[in-house]
Amino acid sequence: MALIDFKVLPGIDKQDTESGAENRWVDCDNTRFRYGLPEKVGGWSSLVSDSIVSVARREFAFVDLDGNKYVAIGTDKFLLIYFEGQLYDITPIKSTIGSVVMSATDASKEVSVTFSSAHNLQSGDIILLSNVSVPPGIGLTDAAFEGKLFQVTRITNSLIAIVTGTQTTTGAAGGGSCDITPYEPVGPAAQSYGYGWGISEWDGIVSSAVTTTLNGTLGDNNNGTSGSTIALTSATGFPTTGRIQVGTELISYTGVSTNNLTGITRAVDGSTRAAHSSGATVTNAADFVDWGEASSASVVTLEPGLWSLSNFGQVLVSTIANGKTFTWNAGDAARLTTRASTTTSGFSTSANPTATRVTLVSPTTRHLIHLGTETTIGSTATQDNMFIRFSDQEDINDYTPTAINTAGTQRLQDGTKIMGALKGKDSILIWTDNALYSMKFIGAPFTFGFEQVGTNCGLIGKNAAVEIDGVAFWMSNNGFFMFDGTVKSLPCSVEDYVYDQADTTKGQQIYAGLNNQFTEVVWYYPSTSSDYNDQYVVLNYGEKVEGGVWYIGTEARTSWIDASVYPKPSATKFNDSASGTFPVIVGQSGLGQTTLFEHEVGTDQVNPDGSTTTVTSFVKSYDFDIQSEGMAGDVFLAMRRFIPDFKDLQGNAKVTLAVKRYPQQSDTTTSLSPFTITASTDKKDTRARGRFVNIKIENTDVSESWRFGTLKIDIQPDGRR
Repeated sequence: MALIDFKVLPGIDKQDTESGAENRWVDCDNTRFRYGLPEKVGGWSSLVSDSIVSVARREFAFVDLDGNKYVAIGTDKFLLIYFEGQLYDITPIKSTIGSVVMSATDASKEVSVTFSSAHNLQSGDIILLSNVSVPPGIGLTDAAFEGKLFQVTRITNSLIAIVTGTQTTTGAAGGGSCDITPYEPVGPAAQSYGYGWGISEWDGIVSSAVTTTLNGTLGDNNNGTSGSTIALTSATGFPTTGRIQVGTELISYTGVSTNNLTGITRAVDGSTRAAHSSGATVTNAADFVDWGEASSASVVTLEPGLWSLSNFGQVLVSTIANGKTFTWNAGDAARLTTRASTTTSGFSTSANPTATRVTLVSPTTRHLIHLGTETTIGSTATQDNMFIRFSDQEDINDYTPTAINTAGTQRLQDGTKIMGALKGKDSILIWTDNALYSMKFIGAPFTFGFEQVGTNCGLIGKNAAVEIDGVAFWMSNNGFFMFDGTVKSLPCSVEDYVYDQADTTKGQQIYAGLNNQFTEVVWYYPSTSSDYNDQYVVLNYGEKVEGGVWYIGTEARTSWIDASVYPKPSATKFNDSASGTFPVIVGQSGLGQTTLFEHEVGTDQVNPDGSTTTVTSFVKSYDFDIQSEGMAGDVFLAMRRFIPDFKDLQGNAKVTLAVKRYPQQSDTTTSLSPFTITASTDKKDTRARGRFVNIKIENTDVSESWRFGTLKIDIQPDGRR
């Protein structure tokens, strides 16, 4: 029989069945479509020999007045600068706490640090030690601690514990001292929602909950540690009435007397009474949510540690989500050994709001804009998630509106919180969780004008939107949208697939990236089986096909920036089961590893140690059949041979034929598959027979890349059974 061309439209169709998606590809990974043809994506190579401790959530590239190029990287623990192939730690720090007592308990890797008053540190915080004098006789020197970073691993109101990385050689020992400088905390590594008593499990806790310890044994009885009271090491921070959690037991109380809780009731809210030893952790459970109890998102939602990064000329402006704003001057001669701060010379942010969801610098007027911020500057209790405050023009530290400046405020109405904002072509676009607003400079007396341009189109996460050439694309809780002057819902041929598997409760982890060279917008998102981004979906806005060209994959990133300051895109990949190498955290545990990659280079993944990992890719066609006399699928087909046609082929490609008798059956790979294709392959004999056949093109080894053209296939009817 004569050969026929096997041609398939670009993009992936998962809205239909594999046999119903006629003339479409139905699955792929690490594959893109360009000028209608599928091809393997470009490779990526580590930009530094170090890997980053913690998970990166934001990248921002900028240039100083001398033309030096920088990338700021915000993680859930640190603020870093990438410059000339090196990483630098510029994380802002808190005030130093001096002369705290160090001690060692048992022969272990743990050292305790005791404070004379409440320290306000949380488990997981990063601290810097200085002026160290170790407890005598523990087998460790001052140098093992001096000038080094540690992670807080255990905590009470007056004590924290850190892991030394090296076991002490004695039992309990005291008499040491040090100064502690805490890093500014950013937030959790992953977003979580509250269930049961806490944030994820029956015995989960709210991360900011006050903790202390029992000062005496609490028996399995109706009394407390002393009569009908519970004695605590410290009652500082506990409300006058409330409840506590000890182990898995919830206990209510009606009063506080010095460090004793009075009027106690054991085993409340369905918990079970139990015995608890002296020194057991006691947690304020006033904000915990019970089964069947309605709760607000502010109680049950723990957003991940996020940053807003922008520039005021050569000055980096960085804001911790729901926290403070800091600056870092790239023009400072000692910039690489200077930290971001609220007191940067000439660019202070000491008068800025101290709790803000999102910040950015307006592109033409140079106002610093705070979105979802305080109505009273400096009072975090007044943070209004829909309130906007902007500075005076050219002065990022003046927020008091007067008759002679352009500072001001505005509150949006549609939604419950501002989710994100972008600099558009002629305005600033602001998304709430339900609507889209346009913010334009209009001059005196109002400075900025605000217009609602869309509703029921809210942003799913702070970083889930991009803008290119005056058009914004974003991901919502209920679909994909674009704004080109009018909000439009985007038809998406993989929409059900994405939303069925995406964990939309972790929307703040979703990251949208732009790869303008290939006219791609990509959204990286976590699936329901992962705590971190492990999937992606792409819209190729340059391919003119009805309904758009969409494709999917699994090589996920937690942040991305397009080629602009640097000639290639860069992105971060997170591995929660590995440990990073920068910054060095003594005895670190559970912080994960982020690798900074330059993309669209080579064909493979080049790791920080120089080793190479294969980037595999594939694309799979729909199940095609014999289309004859309106009797689709009525007869079996025999595929006897095919002639490959690749636009470009480096190394080998594999072509696999799979057959099935009925659409709902699983693929059965044909006996001669897979077929290895090289640049010199003329044809392949197949012996494939079935009612339906699909074709898969892939690569599985290093130094391989391909761009598919078409196949010429020899098929003919072959009976009805």
